[in-house]
Amino acid sequence: MRLLVALLGVALFQSALASSKVYKRGDDVEFYANKVGPFANPSEQYEYFSLPFCAPKDEERKSHNLGEILVGDRWVKSLFSMPFLVPFEGKKLCSYTLRPKDIEAFRKAIENEYFFELIYDNIPVWGFIGEKETHRRHGEDMTAYYLFTHYIFTITHNGKQIIEASWEHDPDSRLDITDSTTDLPVQFRYSAKWIKTDITGRDQLQKGSPQHLEIRWFSIFNSIVTVLLLTGFLFTILMRVLKNDFLRYARSEDEEQVTEAEESGWKLIHGDVFRYPQNKEVFCAILGNGVQLLCMCVGILFLACLGVYSHYNRGALFVAALLIFALTSGVNGYVSGSMYAKLEGSNWVWALLLSYFLFLGPFFVIATFLNFVAVAYNSSTALPFGTVVVILLILTLVSFPLNVIGGIAGRNFSSPLDAPCRTTKIPREIPPVPWHRQGPCQVLMAGFLPFSAIYIELYYVFASVWGHQLYSLYGILLLVFLILVIVTSFITIALTYFQVAVEDHHWWWRSVFSGGCTGGFIFGYCIYYFRFKARMSGFMQTSFFFGYMGLVCYGAWLMLGTVGFFSSMQFVKYIYRSIKCD
Repeated sequence: MRLLVALLGVALFQSALASSKVYKRGDDVEFYANKVGPFANPSEQYEYFSLPFCAPKDEERKSHNLGEILVGDRWVKSLFSMPFLVPFEGKKLCSYTLRPKDIEAFRKAIENEYFFELIYDNIPVWGFIGEKETHRRHGEDMTAYYLFTHYIFTITHNGKQIIEASWEHDPDSRLDITDSTTDLPVQFRYSAKWIKTDITGRDQLQKGSPQHLEIRWFSIFNSIVTVLLLTGFLFTILMRVLKNDFLRYARSEDEEQVTEAEESGWKLIHGDVFRYPQNKEVFCAILGNGVQLLCMCVGILFLACLGVYSHYNRGALFVAALLIFALTSGVNGYVSGSMYAKLEGSNWVWALLLSYFLFLGPFFVIATFLNFVAVAYNSSTALPFGTVVVILLILTLVSFPLNVIGGIAGRNFSSPLDAPCRTTKIPREIPPVPWHRQGPCQVLMAGFLPFSAIYIELYYVFASVWGHQLYSLYGILLLVFLILVIVTSFITIALTYFQVAVEDHHWWWRSVFSGGCTGGFIFGYCIYYFRFKARMSGFMQTSFFFGYMGLVCYGAWLMLGTVGFFSSMQFVKYIYRSIKCD
């Protein structure tokens, strides 16, 4: 356990040293080549030298940590050399002859809008390989392909540290590679410009990126106000209705004349409302996994607000998610075991296994399939065998034992359900209700309101995860997450009341589906984003997008469904404690 905590600390804070490296004029600065890939397909990445760039004779690879491997980094020492505070222009990088197959490879890359990523002093530098232009000749459109051969690097510094680096190309230095039938000589050159700044550190540079801050705050404030007005309106109505119910039931008890008309609604089903749900093992596994995922999200957002994640600390988010998930497996086991004991379950082995594999099972199947897809494409996104072994060891030697220990503790230390009313032996028949008060319609209503609170920020999250925007406003994300949880809790409570008010006592499973329905709306937004907002294409990128987003939406369903159930449980206990049950 201590080793895992230490690994988490090292993986998350190791970039602090890299970002604070101090140089003197003329000192060598590490310059690595990382990867290339289509700009519109962020998951489709290949090693930099998979294209016929000029490479060093002796390949020197940098050793990677777990986070860098998870994001597909494969750093190789490049031929670029830019000593600290040494400007120059038109320095020769290399010259060689492009064979027809090399020209064809570059043409294909330019056609698919390939970009490259270089790493200068742990700073990612992005640029495009070339460009294409369409000319009209003899009444026909002809496409010309040009390879950029002169790179211009602009480095911002504060006198002792490198703050930022950017790339541009010389428009007068590009090679026409339209004809791929003959050999073509090429020479690559590069220049370095140094600009002084008063910024003292890279963290200040990140904080200075507004990311449309005013627009986002206004949009989020508008969403929050709308949601609060709606929830406040529902809350007021619900409290008034409950107050009237309590007064009516109290008056009936004082007069000791309880007619069928007076004892109607949710009091009439007091002998059925705490009847145990079907499929106890699955139900308890959902609750355990939901609490675990909720703890993981809270932990990730907490670290984000501390400033742990940045584009200098590559892969820290994935490492944090993996290790926090493993360390919170005991919470999963405890919650699922405790609830299973409350429901008087007997198949404990199956219940514990299900609580462990309910989320990890689909995750393992989809992640394995996507890794095979990446291997088939020879992509750097494919995880090496050693990394897969490390992940499996963390999940089997840490996560699974903690899950079992938590399940045993939950069984031994669980308190009774403490239901205010006794459950009758024969379940009461549920009367028919209008279509708009039936399960499917109410579940859809439950998912719409929480989704309306997050869809604005959802776009920026998607643009960061599935695009090339850098996300840094984690305070806004935390605020949106809290609103999501609160609104999900309240809307599920309201719909649970409407359900029991029509004498429908099957609220256990419906509260889970009502709370988790937002995950379905998020998946619908995924389809919209893929179709209308992104320019992703190809089998690999499509499978990665819908595979991993399907897992995210499934996790959101588990987490928010759990929030919905526990909120409804507390509400149901509250209203039935407030009346006299026979």
